[in-house]
Amino acid sequence: MEIISKIQKLTLRHIQKFYREEKKIVALTAYDALMAKIADEVGVDIILVGDSLGMTMLGYKNTIPVTLEQSLHHTSAVVRGVKHALVIGDMPFLSFQISSDETVRNAGRFLQEAGADGVKLEGGKIMAPTVLRLVNCGIPVIGHIGILPQRVIAEGGYRVQGKNDEEAAALCEDAKALQDAGAFALILEGLPVNLAKKITQLVTIPTIGIGAGIHCSGQIQVAHDILGMFEDWKPKHAKHYGQLGKKIRSIFSEYTSEVQQQIFPTDDHSFHKL
Repeated sequence: MEIISKIQKLTLRHIQKFYREEKKIVALTAYDALMAKIADEVGVDIILVGDSLGMTMLGYKNTIPVTLEQSLHHTSAVVRGVKHALVIGDMPFLSFQISSDETVRNAGRFLQEAGADGVKLEGGKIMAPTVLRLVNCGIPVIGHIGILPQRVIAEGGYRVQGKNDEEAAALCEDAKALQDAGAFALILEGLPVNLAKKITQLVTIPTIGIGAGIHCSGQIQVAHDILGMFEDWKPKHAKHYGQLGKKIRSIFSEYTSEVQQQIFPTDDHSFHKL
């Protein structure tokens, strides 16, 4: 794909304009400056520094151990690699559930210290007062309903949400409550296609799907999933656009072999006195 030449910084107004014009919003995760720079240059609209960094970058088995300081560290790196996209920091577990004041302080650090354009937090209508407080403080918020990775222990694993009428009705209420509280977009994760369509039609803000079908206002994927970095794991919602895990393994193996056999470095890779 041709690299985008424009470097105009996107704002919430651009995202709202895309939504009104029914232009699909493209979102992707990134956790470091280089990956963010590449995503930015090809025209990704929103880069989320997801708490999925726990698995992709830090080797945790889920998102629960990710700390606020780790999230701020990676968000700062992503911001340094971006000129165009909206950068959103993902508020990690226990950074927004303890008190309203602490939530504002923690969310504010994403903007003030890391340079993010907003934050994302998990939860439905129970989080609406929190979203309202953040928005009233000038902190843009993306809501997140459906599968909530930070509740993986309480839920006993990951499962598609909204498969019965009661759950579907509750999720519709969640979406409406978050919109009314001032969230500028909603991530819908792991929902049946028809329910995601219904929610998208119900609200007047963009919905960004991950495992929620084609009818959402946009899509988000974990970069490492679509790159094929995990050789033994591919979520149902992700498409492998490459097999980088195997390619990197092959390159590292070739390098190791050449060093051991004294094939590398050659004279071309060495320095000499004049």
